[in-house]
Amino acid sequence: MSGRAENGGRALPDPVSGAAAKQPEASGVDLARVALRAAKEQARARGDAAQQKKQARRGGGLRSGARSDGRDPLALGSAINRLITERGWETPAAVGGVMGRWSQIVGDDLANHCVPLRYDEDPAERVLTVQCDSTAWATQLRLLAPQLVARLNTDLGHGTVRMIKVLGPGGPQRKFGPLRAPGSTGPGDTYG
Repeated sequence: MSGRAENGGRALPDPVSGAAAKQPEASGVDLARVALRAAKEQARARGDAAQQKKQARRGGGLRSGARSDGRDPLALGSAINRLITERGWETPAAVGGVMGRWSQIVGDDLANHCVPLRYDEDPAERVLTVQCDSTAWATQLRLLAPQLVARLNTDLGHGTVRMIKVLGPGGPQRKFGPLRAPGSTGPGDTYG
């Protein structure tokens, strides 16, 4: 190709004299390079089309090979993390981890007397329910609840736990017998 064809057929002005300078014609080497580049692009396009036809005949796109794809085996931890992410279980899994590390989060004294029961992940609620073995520990946990919510949210992410619901001790099963009147509530919450 000539310099004139690339510039719309005009000769470019010479920067020194200001007169229009004549561009040299493309030599045989330059023309050969351009032709080679065009031939390679056409061959690549034909090869891609042939490869797509072969894959369509075989009935699929993915094949096992040297490079990894979505069907390769994963390590167990990676597979579990992928499943948790795909299903949207990040928050329940994190809260489950908190229930497993309860004694590290609240301390051994409180963990010996208070046990997390469940977590309500409803976006409007986000309540962690904890049961204590005595009314004294239930009162203590109610006083510590704001600090515990803040600590849980730093571990789990802001807004994961909005409130801690503290349950007192459960009394023994009420049985009707010779010393109990039907419908009686008994001594109430004095079992702790």
